[in-house]
Amino acid sequence: MNPSTTCEAHRCPLCGADNRCAMEIERQTGVPQGPCWCVNATFDQDLLARLPEEARGKACICSACVTRSAAEARA
Repeated sequence: MNPSTTCEAHRCPLCGADNRCAMEIERQTGVPQGPCWCVNATFDQDLLARLPEEARGKACICSACVTRSAAEARA
């Protein structure tokens, strides 16, 4: 994974992929969105600890990184 070099709210700070954050999509487009996918996701502490300091509270982790982290934790 290549972390994003700059903090962009629509990009995962861990891999740089589009994070599909419903709140960010709504902010960018003005089109109301349903609940974000992350509402039902579990973010473990090891995953959160990998976030660069400059991205904390500013960019969401993508579902692929959340899924990958959960699989690694189970292994």
